[in-house]
Amino acid sequence: MSFHLRPAKSSDFPKIRALIRAVQINPLGLNWEHFVLAVTSQDEMIGCGQVKNHRDGSRELASIAVVPAWRGKGVARAIIEKLLEAHPGGLYLTCRASLQPFYERFGFEVIETSQMPSYFRRISRLVRALGVLRVVDQKLLVMKRKANKNINRKR
Repeated sequence: MSFHLRPAKSSDFPKIRALIRAVQINPLGLNWEHFVLAVTSQDEMIGCGQVKNHRDGSRELASIAVVPAWRGKGVARAIIEKLLEAHPGGLYLTCRASLQPFYERFGFEVIETSQMPSYFRRISRLVRALGVLRVVDQKLLVMKRKANKNINRKR
């Protein structure tokens, strides 16, 4: 079972949106032009990810999603490495607390509210106010990757 990465095309957008909804992550700000896709040799999309640009100047590693049958096979890692290579410099992300160790491998560190750009402070407050992640008993983390951070590529 092999896959390769490619930039998304406009015709991929319905599949991207469907996968994002299926894995129940933030469906806002999906821009197919910013996505990298993992696809099989038959061009079946098995994973995706993007870097979002926010009005406050911050950039976010976002929309990382992999179909269940392909999880644990290096798909998310490959997508993230490709996006980090294409977008050097400081990046942020939001994730469930259970994913902290995974993102730490790529040089991301949890940051406090006082260190967050305005976009992430607003999101953090909104999630707390709505209690969105209480259903899955998770805390939302905001993490930051410093520019040119070495990646610990544990597999």
